[in-house]
Amino acid sequence: MKKLTNPELNRMDAGAFRKAEKLPVWIILDNIRSQHNIGSVFRSTDAFRAEGISLCGISAVPPHREIHRTALGAEDSVAWRYFQETVDAVKTLREQGYLVAAVEQAEGSVMLQHFVPEPGRKLALVFGNEIHGVDESVMDLVDLCIEIPQFGTKHSFNIAVSAGIILWEVTVKLGLFASETGEGKEKNQF
Repeated sequence: MKKLTNPELNRMDAGAFRKAEKLPVWIILDNIRSQHNIGSVFRSTDAFRAEGISLCGISAVPPHREIHRTALGAEDSVAWRYFQETVDAVKTLREQGYLVAAVEQAEGSVMLQHFVPEPGRKLALVFGNEIHGVDESVMDLVDLCIEIPQFGTKHSFNIAVSAGIILWEVTVKLGLFASETGEGKEKNQF
């Protein structure tokens, strides 16, 4: 088995990415402290070709050296907006027709394996602060809460890991990589 080289991967450039069809998902980062986590979320958002990111509160914004370190340029391809208050980002996306889901451990949460995204409905996913999670004022506004099952001794995943898990699961459930499962769509086509 031979590893593929970067040219063999045939990746699109940032301009083509901006014009390409997107996964109907927008990410909301609620007061994320770590620029490395923010950069990682930019990279996962790019990898799954999601629509974009709202950076809220204390979350740093590009251009930023520490974001770039982990985003590796994804901050240049992925659309993003800044909101001083996370609740304003949630309200804006709801007005645009998004179903808003917090990724959090909460009463009445839906376990990820049971969450079924609505085909044709845009989804906004809220990821919370590394210590405090999604702010209670934001939890009061969301339509639902998705929880990632965990089986070890720790009570949470790193926010960047959570974003990758959720984006992958939504992508699979929407059938956007059907060729990878032998269902006939062309590789990497939405």
